[in-house]
Amino acid sequence: QVQLVESGGGSVQAGGSLRLSCAASGRSFSDNAMGWFRQAPGKEREFVSAIKWNGGNTYYADSVKGRFTISRDNAKKKVYLQMNSLTLEDTAVYYCAARRSSRATIQIHDYDYWGQGTQVTVSS
Repeated sequence: QVQLVESGGGSVQAGGSLRLSCAASGRSFSDNAMGWFRQAPGKEREFVSAIKWNGGNTYYADSVKGRFTISRDNAKKKVYLQMNSLTLEDTAVYYCAARRSSRATIQIHDYDYWGQGTQVTVSS
């Protein structure tokens, strides 16, 4: 079992930056691929970014490529999402997720554990 707790959300103006953190507890964190997903009001949850167990492979949704950066610190059992050049369309609840597998994927149904989410609101 893996427990995930996100933090770092908040309100920011368009063009600003935020850094989300996800702290993991429970079984070994370094074995797990990690992902970030988001859900805007009235929309389905969607993939944002994912990272392999060792940080060697990263994946991004086209909508965030070049603006967001995912990283992880296995010693601290944390995964991060640095979000720059935020736009109104980035407003959503952001969720951290973990897979039992070490391989990262972009498919929401591949992830086994989920955090409670953190709100990101971008205003003009």
